[in-house]
Amino acid sequence: MKRHAPTLTLVTALLAAPTLDARDAAVSPVRQLARDIYKELIEINTTDSVGDNTAAAEAMAARLTSAGLPAADVQVLAPHAGKGNLVARMRGTGQRRPLLLLAHLDVVEARRDDWSFDPFVFREQDGYFYGRGSSDDKAMAAIFVANLIRCLQEGFRSDRDIILALTADEEGGEWNGVSFLLEEHRPLIDAELALNEGGGGHIKDGRRVVNTVQASEKVFQSFRLEVKNPGGHSSLPVPDNAIYRLAAGLGRLAAFRFPVRLNEVTRAFFTRSAAASNGADTADMKAILSQPADAAAALRLSQRAYYNALLRTTCVATRLDAGHAENALPQTARAVVNCRMLPDESPEAVRTTLTSVLADEKITVTPLAPAKPSPPSPLTPAVLGPIERLTQALWPGVPVVPVMSTGATDSLYLRGAGIPVYGVDGLFENIDDVRAHGRDERLSVASFYEGQEFLHRLVKALSSGVEAP
Repeated sequence: MKRHAPTLTLVTALLAAPTLDARDAAVSPVRQLARDIYKELIEINTTDSVGDNTAAAEAMAARLTSAGLPAADVQVLAPHAGKGNLVARMRGTGQRRPLLLLAHLDVVEARRDDWSFDPFVFREQDGYFYGRGSSDDKAMAAIFVANLIRCLQEGFRSDRDIILALTADEEGGEWNGVSFLLEEHRPLIDAELALNEGGGGHIKDGRRVVNTVQASEKVFQSFRLEVKNPGGHSSLPVPDNAIYRLAAGLGRLAAFRFPVRLNEVTRAFFTRSAAASNGADTADMKAILSQPADAAAALRLSQRAYYNALLRTTCVATRLDAGHAENALPQTARAVVNCRMLPDESPEAVRTTLTSVLADEKITVTPLAPAKPSPPSPLTPAVLGPIERLTQALWPGVPVVPVMSTGATDSLYLRGAGIPVYGVDGLFENIDDVRAHGRDERLSVASFYEGQEFLHRLVKALSSGVEAP
């Protein structure tokens, strides 16, 4: 998972929100089950290098069948050894099409020498759960499994099937589970809508300040820029130098900004952020909502990397390689430019823009791999309404804000296949101490249990129309 960056102005303005507390710290049987599953998952290494995603998927399958889910409705599907994916279905009345719950089981690499303790040993200390995957994404996976078991125990009768998919290779690798399931087993995960990671709650100075819902994400596309030249001996330089040509083009790209363009999700983000805050950026947020957007306001907001990424497509040089010997004129100069395009941006249009901005016919621009566009998920009252009501019930005063991820999640595959996905989990994390993918990854105990309750109520609300008290 790649969570979006913190919304600093909104966060600063909302410090009157409720303080973080344990709220019924007693570990009930429901919570204990989630904790046990969480521990089991973290202690199964699921890295791409030496891990075994299949072992984790099979462990969760065993949990579900032991709880009473029919074996025929629980499958582990592996396109390659160690890359298993769990798909389980709790059947409802069929009045509506299914709800899909998605989380990934794989984690990024973690070396023992880089951590304060073994990253694959579950640890509870000072109010936190530690371990690789504790925040990304085994908390959500454990909660989904525990809550599905809770629904079975409570005899919950859903008006739709609830499908759980725990997948491989979201963090990298050659066997992405969501892509595999869509291509080879689409009927097993076909759904009206899905819940996934990508959003989440923010904590600032010990207070919960915003609950975000990821409804879209930017499109990843890298291009290779290349200049060819006959070269020659470095003692006989000529004006036409491949490195200079490429550097000049990159200089022009560095000075260029794609135009500001809001979509449904980013417009909702700035609208709600402006309404909920009174910080220095509030007036500028309101000004860019006008038609056309106020150019001066957009320029000021663009000074912050996160707001800049929300306002437009971005393309930035990330790699550079040139020449073949220190005493020879370069015959080839190459650069990689990584673009994060707005969801409705045409990759070919971006390539054409790059060619125009580089302004040198000798600089070729070639895509490194096909882009994977995904449309935004609609911000419907049927989805946002329950999220907002449950957020107010659990964390009064905390606003719900739709976001467009500047990074990527597996939601892009589902959205591309016509399944709307909403990244929301109710797991609040400190925006000043984000440890996903890093050293001593952790999630607070209180946040884990509150997220468990939030997701339990949300799934029931989306599957029966009844919101738990």
